[in-house]
Formats: sequence, structure tokens, C-alpha cells
Amino acid sequence: MTTHELETLWAPRMLSVLRIVTALIFFAHGTEKILGFPEARSADPFTLSWIAGMIELLGGALLIAGLFTRPVAFLTSGTMAFAYFLAHAPQNFFPSLNGGDAAILYCFVFLYLVFAGPGPWSVDALRKRRSGERGAGV
Repeated sequence: MTTHELETLWAPRMLSVLRIVTALIFFAHGTEKILGFPEARSADPFTLSWIAGMIELLGGALLIAGLFTRPVAFLTSGTMAFAYFLAHAPQNFFPSLNGGDAAILYCFVFLYLVFAGPGPWSVDALRKRRSGERGAGV
């Protein structure tokens, strides 16, 4: 396999895989906070933790599907930056010691999705292809 094939064929697909896997794990954090699954650690309604859980649950679901990817990724990236500076950074300067390493990774993966888009395996890509097909016939 050539470098050109990797870049043109597999890089967009792996972008979709990155989005889906990251969103699945993010979604799982939301199910834990909002639904108490798989572990009963539900957040009290309308607290910051509950709001973060709703963003994780709904944003994660939308990102898994690749629907409204760029605005949702922007929101989730900001949420993770906020969570890091509010909950983790005050505990210790080093992310490995303050438990904020996952929040940092989520923040930057989601920020990357804002600029890179969802990849070809997404509802957004399907909608774009369909709108292009309709536009081509007009």
C-alpha cells in the first residue's frame, strides 16, 4: 500500500473511526452520570456535573452518528476545557496527578473534529452527498 493510498483512502476512514470510538467512550461517561449505567454514579439534576453528563450523553450520541459534528464537537471541546480548569487543574498542576488527562484528550480530539469534520462514515457526510445529488440535477 502506498502513502498516497493511505492518505486518500484510509485517512478519512480513520477520522471516522477516531470520531466514533472517542464519542462512544464520551457517551459512556454521560450514561453513568445521567442514567446510572453501568455504575450507579448519577449526578444530582441541574448541577454542573449533571449538565456535563447531559452534554456527554447527547453530544456523544450525536458524535457517534456524525450528526451536526462541527458544532457539537465545538461544544464538547469547550465543555472538556471548562471541566479541566474547574475540576482538575486546581487539584494539581500535572494532568497525570490531577486526573484531568482524559479531559485534555477529549478537548483536543473534539477541537480537531471542529476543523477536520466527521469523516465519510457519518450522517453529515450522507446529508452532504444527498444535497449534492439534488443540486447536481437542478
